Amino acid sequence: MPKKVFYAEADKLGIKFTAKELSSILSANSQDNPLMQDKSMIDPATGMLDQSKLKEALSNIKKAKGDQLDMIEAQIIEPQKLTSISQKYFALLNGAAYYPSWMQEKDSKENKKFATISYVTVPYNVISDSTIKVTDAEVEKYVANHKDLFKQEAGRKISYVVFSQLPNGADSTKAKELVEVLKNDFQADNNPRNFIARNSSAIPYDSNYQAKDRLQTTKLDSILKVPQGTVYGPYVDGGAYVLAKIISSKVYPDSAKARHILIGTIDPQSGQPLMSDSAAKKLADSINIAISGGASFDAMVKQYSTDQGSKEKGGIYDNFAFGQMVSEFNEFCFTKPAGTRGVVKTQFGYHIIEAMGQKGSSPKYKIAFLAKEIIASEATINNASLEATKASAEKDGAKLDAYLKTKGINKIPLPTLIKENDFSVGQLQDARQLVRWVFEAKKGQVSEPFSIGDQFVVATVDNIYTEGTQDVATARQMAENDIKNEKKATEISKKLGSNPTLESAAAAYQKQVETAGADSSITFGSQLIPGVGYEPKLIGASFNPTYQTKVTAPIVGKSGVYVMKVNSISDKTAETPEAAEAARKERITALRNQSAGNWFEGLKKQATIKDNRSKVY
Repeated sequence: MPKKVFYAEADKLGIKFTAKELSSILSANSQDNPLMQDKSMIDPATGMLDQSKLKEALSNIKKAKGDQLDMIEAQIIEPQKLTSISQKYFALLNGAAYYPSWMQEKDSKENKKFATISYVTVPYNVISDSTIKVTDAEVEKYVANHKDLFKQEAGRKISYVVFSQLPNGADSTKAKELVEVLKNDFQADNNPRNFIARNSSAIPYDSNYQAKDRLQTTKLDSILKVPQGTVYGPYVDGGAYVLAKIISSKVYPDSAKARHILIGTIDPQSGQPLMSDSAAKKLADSINIAISGGASFDAMVKQYSTDQGSKEKGGIYDNFAFGQMVSEFNEFCFTKPAGTRGVVKTQFGYHIIEAMGQKGSSPKYKIAFLAKEIIASEATINNASLEATKASAEKDGAKLDAYLKTKGINKIPLPTLIKENDFSVGQLQDARQLVRWVFEAKKGQVSEPFSIGDQFVVATVDNIYTEGTQDVATARQMAENDIKNEKKATEISKKLGSNPTLESAAAAYQKQVETAGADSSITFGSQLIPGVGYEPKLIGASFNPTYQTKVTAPIVGKSGVYVMKVNSISDKTAETPEAAEAARKERITALRNQSAGNWFEGLKKQATIKDNRSKVY
């Protein structure tokens, strides 16, 4: 779409994306440079692009052909082109935001005056909706007079019924029996790691000690009350039946402080290798020796550490909780006295760690969990499939409704319109195949069962909508309230009469005469009237000098009918030059913000776009 709509418009304005610009972007040491995301392109000594590798990459881009060129276009060139041209186009729009002096003078003049008014509000709810009937002919006429409000896209309305594949009571009982039969053996066993692995536990064995607040399991308080080595359970936790056994407990500090230098062997974000294990260990050992010989730890952090999270803080992690770090790092920091330094290997590489102290202490626990998931059996799934197949055998929506009624099952009507390119249907995610069927089916047709998530879905097409203006049945929901308000306005206005007084209007519906504007809040540019809301007709009438000497006829508003008299139209305090300049800047900012949100939609409206994604996906 950018190529069809945006690029063509940008080209007319002479906005280009050049090869020189691409080369400049790819040569920059910036996070916006896609080459910087490839850690193999980075010189580990400087953290910058390796110039020899950059030269080779740019040469390869120039030489690329066929599929390789297509990939480079899609992943590197096209995103940079779209960003660059968008920024230039938007800069033009920003520069074009213009607030001429004559308009500023006009706005200033309009906002200089403020009105005070007395008014009576007769809200539409004084007449009950149930007393107002709206015919199809009235809806049709209203739609014809307000077509822009009742445009619709092509789509479908459906309803559907679901048959769950989730585990039932029998499946739950089976899972419970699977762990119960292992309980005595689990208690007698002295090798929890092997026992957990041998019996295919859904929760793997963790040999690390954990603080109580880091043990994520239900029934934890009950587990900690049983003696060490005693099995607790079974109990349900996270869709599984679980047995728990305290293997041992120790008192450890609650938090620690340490500083470190990481010689990374792998990038934790991309998974790409940074350095061989042997080279990393050799470098870590040499750095540790250098520090022992008097080299500055801080200087070594800045020069060598690949941990960006602590590099700017001298490698320090302060007050981190027990178990927060990977186990090897955790073990060193929570067991070594302050001042101890050593090289520790973790999954990230080699750390030169210096323990700087610990705080607090409490028991930490090593607990083995044996868990069996409560899963739907083949019989449960087959039964759900069979029930869905029986439902889908009904010939049409009406017969399906009758069949479901005998089963005590309700269909779910989908209130929103399904579009041809949708991938979800209401709460049903990954429902693309269902959407494709919906747009191939006829009204009233019943689908075959679709397996979506953990349920089988059978759907019916309730209505087919073509692009254009809504029909009466569809438009009624939105139009009916407006039509009722129009009828109420006519009835209220008739009762008030063409020449009411404020007092007669108030008496007619037992309302009060109210005032507004004494706080200078009603200006010609106001959007709202305090105590009333958004009523532009009332604001307009507030500045009609005629109504300073007489009461208005009934004014039909958004929320009710109003009768009003203007008490005064006065000038505000003269605006200072500084305030005028601030208002001018505020208006220009508003114009720029408006263009930022609307420019691409404006271009799309000028183009003829046919979305054919549904034919492919």
